[in-house]
Amino acid sequence: MKTRIVLFSLLFTGLLSYAQQDAQYTQYMYNTINVNPAYAGSRGALSMFALYRTQWVGFEGAPVTSTVSINTPLNNSNLGLGVSVINDKLGPTTENTISADLSYTIPTSDTWKLSIGLKATANLFDLDATKLTTVVLDPTLQNYSKFSPNIGAGVYWHSDNSYIGLSIPNFIETQRYNDNEIKIYKETMAYYLIGGYVFDLNDMVKFKPSFLTKVVEGAPLQVDISGNFMFINKFTVGVAYRWSAALSALVGFQVSDGLYIGYGYDRETTSLVNYNSGSHEIFLRYEIVKNTNKITTPRFF
Repeated sequence: MKTRIVLFSLLFTGLLSYAQQDAQYTQYMYNTINVNPAYAGSRGALSMFALYRTQWVGFEGAPVTSTVSINTPLNNSNLGLGVSVINDKLGPTTENTISADLSYTIPTSDTWKLSIGLKATANLFDLDATKLTTVVLDPTLQNYSKFSPNIGAGVYWHSDNSYIGLSIPNFIETQRYNDNEIKIYKETMAYYLIGGYVFDLNDMVKFKPSFLTKVVEGAPLQVDISGNFMFINKFTVGVAYRWSAALSALVGFQVSDGLYIGYGYDRETTSLVNYNSGSHEIFLRYEIVKNTNKITTPRFF
C-alpha cells in the first residue's frame, strides 16, 4: 500500500503540472528517430528497431514503454523515410503514438552531411479512472480518451564518426485532460539536443561519448551523458548518467552483420531507489543494406 500511495502521489504531481514528459530512453543513441525526424535514412540502410522498457520495477503502475520503428533512405535521392509506433503506459494512462518522418540530406563537405526532417504524429491518449480507486483524488474524475495530431522538425549534422542534432518533435501544445474547466494534463514543446563522437583508440577498440539534453517548460532540465566502448566491432560496454536521476550500465552485441541486440539497466540516484529495484531496457536492431557498400556510419549511431 505504501508503494502504491507513493507512486500515485508522484504520478499526479506530474499530472497537475503543465509539463507532461515524453517517454525516456537510456539507449537514446540507438533510438534517435523517435526524437529527431532528420535521422531517417541516415544510416544508409533499411533499419528496423524494437525496444521494450520497464521502469521502476516493483512500483505498481510504473512506466512501461514499447517502441517499434523502421527507416530507410530512398534510392537515388537525398530523401529518407521513417515510421514509428510508441505505446507508453503510466499508472492509469496509456498513450499510443504513430509518427511518420521525412528527411532531406545535403552534403556540406567531403565528410559532413546536413539532414533536415519533418515529423507528423497521431496520438491517442486514454485515462482509466478506475485505476485511481486507491487514492481519493476527485470523485468527478471520469474515463477519458482524446485523439490529437501534431507536427515536429529537426536537423541532424553528421559524418562517419560524429553527429549533433537539434529537434522539436511536437510543435503543438495539446491539452490532454480538462476537468471542471481546469487543464491538468498538457503536452508541452520539448527541445532535444543530441550529439556524440567516435574515437578509434586502436584497430580493436572504439570509444564513443555521447549526450542528450531535453528542455521542457515547467520541468527540470534532463541531461543524459554516456560513454560506450566497442571491442572488435562486436561487443559494446558502457555506462550512462541521467543528471540527478539515475546511473546506468549498457551492454550490446553485434550478432551478425545485420542484427544488433542491446540491454540497459538503470538504478535511481534519488529517494525513489527505496521503492523499486531499477529499470530494464532491451532493444533489437536489424538492418538490410540496399547496395554492396558497407555502412560507413559506425554502429554506435
